[in-house]
Amino acid sequence: MKNKFAAGVLTGLVSSLVLVIIVLSLQMWAFPSSGAGSSGSSMEADTETAILKKVGKLEDYIKDYYLEEYKESDFAEGIYKGVVNSLGDPYSTYYTSEEYQRLIETTSGKYCGIGATVSQDYKTGIITIVEPFENSPAAKGGLKPGDIISKVAGKEVTGEDLSEVVTNMKGEEGTEVTVEIIREGKNEPFEVTLVRGNIEVPSIQSELMDDAIGYIRITEFEDNTDEQFDEALAELEKKKMKGLVIDLRNNGGGSLETVVNMLDRILPEGMIVYTKDKNGKGMELKSSDEEKLTIPLTVLINGNSASASEIFAGAVQDYGLGTLVGTTSFGKGIVQSVLPLNDGSAIKLTTSKYYTPKGRNIHGTGIEPDVEIELDEKLSGKITIEKAEDNQLQKAISIVKDKMK
Repeated sequence: MKNKFAAGVLTGLVSSLVLVIIVLSLQMWAFPSSGAGSSGSSMEADTETAILKKVGKLEDYIKDYYLEEYKESDFAEGIYKGVVNSLGDPYSTYYTSEEYQRLIETTSGKYCGIGATVSQDYKTGIITIVEPFENSPAAKGGLKPGDIISKVAGKEVTGEDLSEVVTNMKGEEGTEVTVEIIREGKNEPFEVTLVRGNIEVPSIQSELMDDAIGYIRITEFEDNTDEQFDEALAELEKKKMKGLVIDLRNNGGGSLETVVNMLDRILPEGMIVYTKDKNGKGMELKSSDEEKLTIPLTVLINGNSASASEIFAGAVQDYGLGTLVGTTSFGKGIVQSVLPLNDGSAIKLTTSKYYTPKGRNIHGTGIEPDVEIELDEKLSGKITIEKAEDNQLQKAISIVKDKMK
């Protein structure tokens, strides 16, 4: 039975890792509006007064001495952003009404932008190209995996909210966006001007390989990826698949509901994942016993497999359903929730931790593979890697073959 949540569920991006396509991290739930004007604060009245007086003094200084032009209307939005930024949490942010609308519009799996997945180091705030899509503006512009994005349209982006940075790289088809790149081996940053194009995110790729071994690559967990996953499995089963490799490398996450539905399709009855908030409350998401996978399975992961990908890999590992192959995953074991405000703006906050079926929270540590194998160094900068030269994939295939004997 499919697991269904509230109608207000929004898709997270990965990112991640927040990967995007460019993509957010884990599932984000929309909470009822709390009212834009209600603070809900427990600060003492005198502290509030002191803060307001200081803000007023800062505004006076700006009016009297600031050299350049400015908009007083931007003061309030700056204050709201500053309050959330003071948490020091890279996954929490304030969205203006315009930013929030753009965020909602980017969850369909189709958009107009540069066509690449990106990730963000939650400690340093550095944003890195994980994978340019084949024939995308990013690929045509020469961007490579591992490139660091330091500026977008002339604005420094290190440490900024990943979803906002991704949104700013999107725009109307045919328009240009300039990104500043830092690349290993080059002494100086350099700029690349990209022409935005229509991008359709390829979330599922599947085929039957030699020896009746199925291959399913999942690039992100979008709203309809679970349906595509079911279709891919059904098609491979029609072709008499005897073993399966699921590839989650460079998958920064996405919808929690989607990954739970996909795991429900392959796991036996039992716990899939559960969450806990600051008060110890949360929810438990379980699989039914209607369908489960009974053939040998390997799952490929790497350091860019994050969030929902780690839920998938962690559940497979905890149940002993398959063998994890590759390198340690990213380590994002927290959930963000989006709380809309009644003026059209919203706030995204880290609200809970998630745990694998055996009670593991992998935030900051990641999931270690059962069989560790690094991707050959000569392949690390390539956009397209042929299956025959992909040493991690070939190892996963060999493990499945051994289990099929």
